[in-house]
Parts: sequence; structure tokens; C-alpha cells
Amino acid sequence: MRLLLIEDDKELCKALLIHFQSQGYETDVCHTGTDGLFYALQNVYDLMILDRMLPELDGLTLLSALRQKGIQTPVILATAMDSLNDKISGLDCGADDYITKPFAPEELLARIRALARRPGNFRKEAVYSFGDLEFDPGRQELSSQGKTLSLSKKESALLEYLIKNKENPVKRPMLLSYVWGSDAEVEEGNLDNYIYFLRRRLRSLKSRVQIRTIHGVGYSLTDQTEG
Repeated sequence: MRLLLIEDDKELCKALLIHFQSQGYETDVCHTGTDGLFYALQNVYDLMILDRMLPELDGLTLLSALRQKGIQTPVILATAMDSLNDKISGLDCGADDYITKPFAPEELLARIRALARRPGNFRKEAVYSFGDLEFDPGRQELSSQGKTLSLSKKESALLEYLIKNKENPVKRPMLLSYVWGSDAEVEEGNLDNYIYFLRRRLRSLKSRVQIRTIHGVGYSLTDQTEG
């Protein structure tokens, strides 16, 4: 399960991340409303935990913007505002659940599990195609020319982000954030290493698809179809 945590209390974020990791949840974290909107529009998440009082863009405005754009990802609204009207306004803006601060992390985990039990709430993994490639992120399998390879978790995340963007350039910071998490302290050389691993995978499949380096920007996929 992939979560987006939008919360300006960094200490609370650190505490929640420990619990999310213990459950195997992959989590991106951001601390402002504008960053939260950017992440929510750029990536696909199973669930979002959204603070109502955020700098730059408040949680209700952010939530309304997402719903207007047709993004129906389940959202748990977290806030110290606990009056009945506050709860009603949050739910009317499109929140699926509401939790008041301070709360125990175990309660939040229970609410996440409850939302997971609702039919149709969570995304089904798509199978992506590009050029002569077929990629199943759920199985972490890459196929071409009748041959299938198993990818590592980070290889899968990296390829998924590249293939979602097709031949469009993807900036290095976005790849680092998607694969390792927005708060992870990771050297950029790690990204280069995994790009090398993926290129080696493509060569072993004898695929026409290549990963193109865009100097000063990042990477993109290209289909080298013989003309």
C-alpha cells in the first residue's frame, strides 16, 4: 500500500512513519499544502492522510481541488479542530474519514485498515505496456520477446514511474522521491546505479525500449523501433 502523508508537524511525521513502515506501507511525506497537491497530482496513492491546517494551502482547499480534478483516493483528514461543524465541513469537502489530534498511531492504523476493507476503495495494479515491453508492477515482472524477468522493488518503482510518463522527460528529483520517498536521505548516485540495472535488464530481454539520459534534467523511455 502506498500512502501520502501531508502534515506540517515533522515530529509527528517521524513517529507515524515508524508505524507505517512496520505495516509495510510505502509512504511519501510533505509538509505544505502546495507540495501535497503537487505530489497527489503527480503520483498514484492508495490513501492520503491530510492535515487540515497546513501552510501555503489549507487541507480543505487541497482536498476540494483533488476531488474537482476527479481524484477519488481515500482521504483521512487529521486535525485538532474537533467541533461537529468542523467534522461536517471536512466530510462534505470529500474526506472519507476524520481523526482528531492528538490521536494514537494505532487508531490511525485501524482507520486505514477500515478503509481498506471498503470494496472499490483501493486501486488495482495495472499492467503497463510500452513499445515491446509489458510490465506488471504487482508481480514486479517485466516481459518482452516472450521472456519474463523479475525486478527488485526499487527497479519496479523506477520503471513504473518512467513508463507512466511514456517518452516524456522525468526529472531526477521526482524519480528519487518516488523510488526512495520524499524524506529519504539518498545519494543521487543510487539513482544512476538503478538506471544501470534497468538498462541491463532491457538488454537481456533484447527489447527495443531504451532509457535515454537527458543531461541536466533526468531520464525518459524511448522506443527504438526500426523504421
